Amino acid sequence: MPFLVESAAQPPARWHDVGEGPVQYLSDTPDGAWAEFLCHEEITEAEDLETVRRAMWAVDVPDEDYPEPNLPPEVLTGGPETYPACREEARRVLRHGAPGIVAASAGLLPGGGRGGGGSTGGSRRGPTATAAPSSCLDGART
Repeated sequence: MPFLVESAAQPPARWHDVGEGPVQYLSDTPDGAWAEFLCHEEITEAEDLETVRRAMWAVDVPDEDYPEPNLPPEVLTGGPETYPACREEARRVLRHGAPGIVAASAGLLPGGGRGGGGSTGGSRRGPTATAAPSSCLDGART
């Protein structure tokens, strides 16, 4: 699948650090995927979107038992200063054999995006994002 990150040189993010990739970050709604991208890239102004070009893919992720991280909501949805705690929790979960994690979306909060309106859609838990090592998505299909 051409959209999957395949290199361990993947830049660090919320759920993995340098050298811990590749990790795939997925969302349960299109709005959530865009919100996660904007959050990760720290895009907060409409003018900054003028040059952004992205493709969006729909992926059927294997129905696994992805655990939720054991972290407070303010850490799950916090800024880069919360990433070390998220990364440590991801390491803990993966050491116990989980195929990945399902966590609250940091970009699209319940009731709308960080800036106001927006759609939550998706799961009954509210907007979620999944982070999984590439090897765990071998059964995924587009």
